[in-house]
Amino acid sequence: MDIHKIDWSQLPWTPVRPGVERKAFSGSAATLALHRLMPGHEPKPHSHPHEQIAYIVSGTIRFVVGGEEHLLGPGSLLVVPANVEHWGEVVGDEPVINLDVFTPRRPEYA
Repeated sequence: MDIHKIDWSQLPWTPVRPGVERKAFSGSAATLALHRLMPGHEPKPHSHPHEQIAYIVSGTIRFVVGGEEHLLGPGSLLVVPANVEHWGEVVGDEPVINLDVFTPRRPEYA
């Protein structure tokens, strides 16, 4: 049995690009990533071979998935299918904290 334990508060934020930071943790089959997006960050449309489930912890974000726009606030969940172009943009002056689950795991987030 392979058990891992972490404390999010002890992990440093890793810069992804200006205005976007991440903390990540992986098991054998999935990756959990905590993202912090600042107002005014540059949205970057992208896709990946992973299904992504996004949970919005705080703030408001406009998420565009496959050309369809969704306004999400605290407590919202959204599924991004694998290989579908998507991106998010902070709405308002409050940073967005979102928790993402990716499957299969993302070894590049280690």
